[in-house]
Amino acid sequence: MTRRTDPERRDRIVDACLDVLVEHGVAGASHRRVAAAADVPLGSMTYHFDGFEALLAEAFGRFAAGAAARFEAAMAEAEDADAAIAAAAALARGAVLGTRRELVLTQELCTLAARDEHFRAITTAWMARSRAALEQHMDPEAARGVDAMMEGLTLHRALDARWGAAGTDADGGAAPDPEVLLRRVAGLAD
Repeated sequence: MTRRTDPERRDRIVDACLDVLVEHGVAGASHRRVAAAADVPLGSMTYHFDGFEALLAEAFGRFAAGAAARFEAAMAEAEDADAAIAAAAALARGAVLGTRRELVLTQELCTLAARDEHFRAITTAWMARSRAALEQHMDPEAARGVDAMMEGLTLHRALDARWGAAGTDADGGAAPDPEVLLRRVAGLAD
């Protein structure tokens, strides 16, 4: 009997884990759900990962590393502090922090990190990368403030129903403009 090889199986499991986390949260995620989403035998879970926490750590690590890399790339393209703030605001509105998927994964990771130092290491590394990228354009204190405001904006976008995706709140009024808020935190003139 020939053994079937599936070199992408581990990556598929990690990707499926992120999908399950978006749909069911950490509390609703399980080996069985992830295996079904990845279309792999349940035994593959224990073959590739030394427990469910190891799978969560790899999945959240991949998510955070990808988000940090996109942020670093945007900051590398910025020519000065004004451009860095504009790029950070665009990311807050869009792909890195603005999609429902990104918002949910960020909040799930932060909740785990608040309770578990292994996951806190992932968020700490992500924040350090974000601040280092911002420090290319501003002093460390401003970079820390902008990074914290980005995290706050993420939380508000995830939880405040009045902050609509189209830039308006539920009553049709203007939602907070991330660029204005970030410029203020960075100490840049409006």
